[in-house]
Amino acid sequence: MLTLSSADLEAMLALFLFPFARIMAWLSLDPLLGNKATPMSARVALAMVLTVAVAPSLPAMMPVSLASGEGMLILAQQIAIGVALGFTLRIVIAMVEYVGQLISLQMGLSFATLFDPINGAQTPVVSQFLVVATLLILFAINGHHLVILALARGFEEIPIGASLSAGGFAIIVNWAVTLFSTGLHIALPITAALLATNLTIGMMTRAAPQLNIFAIGFPLSIGVGFGVLYLSLAYLPAQIEAAWLGALENGLRAMRAIAGW
Repeated sequence: MLTLSSADLEAMLALFLFPFARIMAWLSLDPLLGNKATPMSARVALAMVLTVAVAPSLPAMMPVSLASGEGMLILAQQIAIGVALGFTLRIVIAMVEYVGQLISLQMGLSFATLFDPINGAQTPVVSQFLVVATLLILFAINGHHLVILALARGFEEIPIGASLSAGGFAIIVNWAVTLFSTGLHIALPITAALLATNLTIGMMTRAAPQLNIFAIGFPLSIGVGFGVLYLSLAYLPAQIEAAWLGALENGLRAMRAIAGW
């Protein structure tokens, strides 16, 4: 008759608990699933499916008591590693939203907002459009599979251990700085065109004070903004694809640094 001791049961539980904590931490910040529009039950179910798929291929680890200090440290390490991957991906969406807000402010559309299910708040319509385009580009480049592959590679390259380092968070901060500068480059053609338009409207108003600036300037700014945005869409996929691939690369680097590898 097969009998299992409490130590065996605890080892089996640890085999699934630690990968589940890493995957669940990633899903809590994932741009697609880590939002209020996704039910928690769906995230937990997906995390369990991925854990069952990944756990059998993990190397054997030393027996660790889940209630011990070492077990809590390993659990914190797995959560930090999962957060590192999810946060680097979420930064891409934050960058796109920032670009949309900057463009909306220059166009005079900052008051036109829609409900954003990712952040649970109101965001400008241009930001919503760019976010949807960014997510569609992610699917177009098969990025959802690349994210899962990066997560699986993380378990191969960063096995479950007790070491924990803060170096990975510096990588995330540096990646955020680099990505937001990329966002400024994306918004630069539109903001430059709108700046020239506003200067032109200002000179027209100065030369002919009887002109109604609101009747002329507002539709002109919106028309120029959407026109330049339309022309800029041809260059957007390459920049967004590079941002997604960079997020995956920096996510793996941050995961390795957090684990002390």
